[in-house]
Amino acid sequence: MNPIVRLLRLPIVGASLAVAAALTLSSTATQAETREVVIGYQDMVVPWRYAQASGAVEKATGYKVTYRKLGSGADVIRALASGSIQVGEAGSSPIAAGLSQGVDLSLFWILDNINDAEALVVRNGSGVTKLADLKGKTLGVPYVSTSHFHALVALQQAGVDPSSVKIVNLRPPEVAAAWERGNIDATYIWDPVLAKVKQNGKVLITSGEVAKDTGKATFDGIVASRKFAQDNPAFLAGFVRVLADTDAQYRNHKADWTAGSKQVQAVAQESGAAAADVPASLALYAFPTAREQASPTWLGGGQQSGAAKSLTATAQFLKQQGTIQNVLADYSTGVDPRFAQQAAK
Repeated sequence: MNPIVRLLRLPIVGASLAVAAALTLSSTATQAETREVVIGYQDMVVPWRYAQASGAVEKATGYKVTYRKLGSGADVIRALASGSIQVGEAGSSPIAAGLSQGVDLSLFWILDNINDAEALVVRNGSGVTKLADLKGKTLGVPYVSTSHFHALVALQQAGVDPSSVKIVNLRPPEVAAAWERGNIDATYIWDPVLAKVKQNGKVLITSGEVAKDTGKATFDGIVASRKFAQDNPAFLAGFVRVLADTDAQYRNHKADWTAGSKQVQAVAQESGAAAADVPASLALYAFPTAREQASPTWLGGGQQSGAAKSLTATAQFLKQQGTIQNVLADYSTGVDPRFAQQAAK
């Protein structure tokens, strides 16, 4: 077996999955009794970092909230499966992989439509001017992430066999370090690292362009263990209202989100980005309204929902690449529009 394929797999199968499920049941039962929640997050530059920093979720729900920063979406799904977190942020690719491998999770909010916020960047002087030039080069990406998925899609679309590229598994901070050292020729990544590598690199293609060319869009979502969602619906309803309100503040008052504003300072603090880069980073994403999320465009509509169809297409591609073994018949079983619908009223 290709060692890259072997590394791609999330180690959540067989007996370990049963243990993870048992831990989750025990952990979420305790959380429901104590009104506490652990939320796993990543370094994405998104508006709700402001709510995170300001304690808005705690104020809206009355829960004690602990935030745990994790290195990748795959790490978030593993933590959710083990019960060490109850809610977390992950891209559509790790969500699809997790559902395919039996992780008991539910997607209840679209954090962002990635659009141009993820991109494939090649180092100046690498000799790479087009995707075909990546043959024999080293490409650093976080495995099972949305950027990894789109890197494989982009290579395939350009007629490049992914096995002809040396693809290495690096989390965002590791990408930044490897780029500094000159150990990689290219990366497919998001901000804040994207902003750093652009300083001495060239964007070959963005996720918005990949989606337009192939119809395979990606998004970041917020997921919960189904048991936690079942036991704590009031928390998730309040949480989603905070998410919707914060996104609306940004959409409706973008001019106020300047480098020196309290909002941007908070986003920079929580994500690790430079405040000066945050406004441009935010502009690369699209943040759907609660009404849009509740509609068939995203979470509503069952098997025909945009989220379910995106997860299905992602899972089919991941199976084709050998990343996962199974594709579910219906990914809408992992999509829950209820809280977005409540927030949209």
